[in-house]
Amino acid sequence: MNVALAEVFSIKVGTITTATNLGFLLLCLLLSKKNILKDYLLMFSALICFGIVINFFLYDILASFTLNTYFLNVGLFILGTVIAGFGTGQVLAIGVLKFPIEKFCELMATKTVHSFAWYRYGLDIFFVLTSLTLSFLFHFPILIREGTLISLLLLSGIISWSKNLSLNNKKEIESEV
Repeated sequence: MNVALAEVFSIKVGTITTATNLGFLLLCLLLSKKNILKDYLLMFSALICFGIVINFFLYDILASFTLNTYFLNVGLFILGTVIAGFGTGQVLAIGVLKFPIEKFCELMATKTVHSFAWYRYGLDIFFVLTSLTLSFLFHFPILIREGTLISLLLLSGIISWSKNLSLNNKKEIESEV
């Protein structure tokens, strides 16, 4: 979705990613009963940095980098998705920094009968459908490819697994003390 929005508005992907996450940050502020200012300032600062890092790597570092082997390209993407999902899950489990989309999913899970993974997968599907809709409405090439589908299938599941893995280990450590 972020790439499609970047195409529509001629804005860099990292900037769109930051804007999308800021929208979820506002939703979290509205949904949460515990609005601790320092937590939201930390999230806000992290989002700004995240967008800058995405733009730097996408437009400066990786712009001239190409892989000629399709399977190596897909394999590296899968590896990157697994690492990103595992890292995100660990950060969520530690509780030092919450990402707005994941915090939104956690807040929704505590307020309803659905799980974190249910909301996270739901958002992923919504983002894919939004990207397709933008492509059709603005006559852009369809930006949904194998990478999007790999992310759709792997990322939310790995985040949920990693988050729960750490929580279980944390509970085991606490029970031993």
